[in-house]
Amino acid sequence: MRKHLADETTPFNKYIALPKVELHRHLEGSLRLSTMLDIARKHGVTVPVSLLNLSGLVQVQDQDPLTFSNFLEKFKTLRLFYRSPDVIHRVTREAVEDAAKDNVRYLELRFTPVALSRAEGFPLHDVMDWVLSSAQEAAKDFSIKVGLIASVNRHESPELAEQVAWLAVEHMKRGLFGLDLAGNEAEFNTLPFREIFKEAKQSGLHITIHAGEWGPAENVRDAIENLGAERIGHGTRALEDESVMALAKEREIAFEVCPTSNFQTGVVKEFEKHPLPRMLEQGLRVTINTDDPSISRITLSHEFKQVHEKLNVPMDALKRCVLIAAEESFLPEVEKRELVRWLKGDLAV
Repeated sequence: MRKHLADETTPFNKYIALPKVELHRHLEGSLRLSTMLDIARKHGVTVPVSLLNLSGLVQVQDQDPLTFSNFLEKFKTLRLFYRSPDVIHRVTREAVEDAAKDNVRYLELRFTPVALSRAEGFPLHDVMDWVLSSAQEAAKDFSIKVGLIASVNRHESPELAEQVAWLAVEHMKRGLFGLDLAGNEAEFNTLPFREIFKEAKQSGLHITIHAGEWGPAENVRDAIENLGAERIGHGTRALEDESVMALAKEREIAFEVCPTSNFQTGVVKEFEKHPLPRMLEQGLRVTINTDDPSISRITLSHEFKQVHEKLNVPMDALKRCVLIAAEESFLPEVEKRELVRWLKGDLAV
């Protein structure tokens, strides 16, 4: 990758102006601080009453240890806020609005129905309905295309995952396009979930799997061969195994790379040494994403700036990442072709 001189640094508004596509953003990691304070007051959630103190509980701070456990700890507080249907409607709408303001033209927003339901014991079916209806309404209001992905966790029961998978199949016609397996890949394997994901894919759902982030490259192979993954969440450790990279290239698997998240969770010890440029050099299909923008205190434009200026990835390569994201989206084929055609014209590539 060629170097960029300091005096060539691109003004931030140019990154906002760049039309973008995001494939890996978690709803539960996208809540506004001001919204959380408002919910806390209305619903009696016991959290600090100042933005600064609340931020320390739900966002990664400069002084925080950069570890997976510290990052996941933020979700324990976040899960206290889903106290009513109105709250779930509101946070979904605001997540879509924030993406639209950042010039994200197509967003695939993943959400974990079990997490959203737990605080008040809401039925999973209702939670899905609330998220879908709010996302669709917000997409129209803010002129952005939105697709939904239902996510389940490795450390939770396969029975719950099966419920979510079949409910997701029932909601496919309403814009729920995919199923995701997330959670602790270091301590929990995929074996209990393989049949569930195989059946979900046969029923028409697209599959994306968190793998090769905290686990080895072999987890990427497992996701592709045993769960039918079409995309890999993170996948930075795929570089450790030539045969895994060859498999990913042969199957045209896309990688949903989240640079700041990888740094904040300790997957990458120095941001400037993030493997994203090497993934590009190896011919992997790389997309750039935020993961949990509120927890990380970032936007997608911020990620593009960091990748361009700190990882020295040229602007034309960034535009190619946007196109790859569109090509690898879970949109119906006709809509996908329209998105790709429009982006090619707008990006002038």
